[in-house]
Amino acid sequence: MKKAKMMKMVTVSAVAASMIFGTVGVQSVSAEEKKTLKVAMECGYAPYNWTQPDDSNGAVPISGSSDYAYGYDVMMAKHIAEELGYDLEIVKLDWDSLVPAVQSGQVDCVIAGQSITSERQQMVDFTEPYYYASIITLVKSDSDYAKAASVEDLKGVTCTSQQNTIWYDSCLPQIPDADILPAQESAPAMLVALESGKCDAVVTDMPTGKAACVAYPDLTLLDFSGTDGDFEVSDEEINIGISLKKGNDELKDAINGVLDKMTEDDYTKMMDEAISVQPLSE
Repeated sequence: MKKAKMMKMVTVSAVAASMIFGTVGVQSVSAEEKKTLKVAMECGYAPYNWTQPDDSNGAVPISGSSDYAYGYDVMMAKHIAEELGYDLEIVKLDWDSLVPAVQSGQVDCVIAGQSITSERQQMVDFTEPYYYASIITLVKSDSDYAKAASVEDLKGVTCTSQQNTIWYDSCLPQIPDADILPAQESAPAMLVALESGKCDAVVTDMPTGKAACVAYPDLTLLDFSGTDGDFEVSDEEINIGISLKKGNDELKDAINGVLDKMTEDDYTKMMDEAISVQPLSE
């Protein structure tokens, strides 16, 4: 999207008036309209995004609310808006409303830790990845599964994860004889289920896991990546992208132009900063 400009306009009546009455000033209007990038996210999925009561650390107001949003996704949205010369508006929606919101044009894009899956690509377009997130498992430190070194070692575990994610739909079924509980509506709900003892393990991505261990020090993070005992996932399932309405190539190309200037180290540094300032409880 390009900045829209209102060109100077000289009306016939103004010219006529100047000729008749000898006025010197010809009326004109000159202004530049700055566009707003409307970005949707849950505002409840630390460290990607969360809700807080003030603007500390550079948090952004949530549209229609007295609260503010911050986290990795907000930091990325701010960077993109600044690079493109747009104002930024954060729209808070629940997870299942994100794709419909971008499909309907309610928002311009979704920056919410979404994996670039083939299923989602049938409904929306995605930018290049703005983060690469490996899959991990969280258990209580005193759990019988705390020493697990592979997916096989989780055999028989009672587990859950967030609804409509690869963690729940793809990863949990890979655990032998797993007792898979109903999916949780949000990442915080998933972590509460683990912390309260309703389940023995949850599967999520590395940033969520790191943030969870800050919020809940009694949790242990199990990372099987790089081993033969890891979860089997494709690159598309661990690549995190920004979704847009299908066919919105102008905005997609503009955002990709911003991302092209960034490196994986930039992403990691930004994520580490988000984890360091996240709220200790949701």
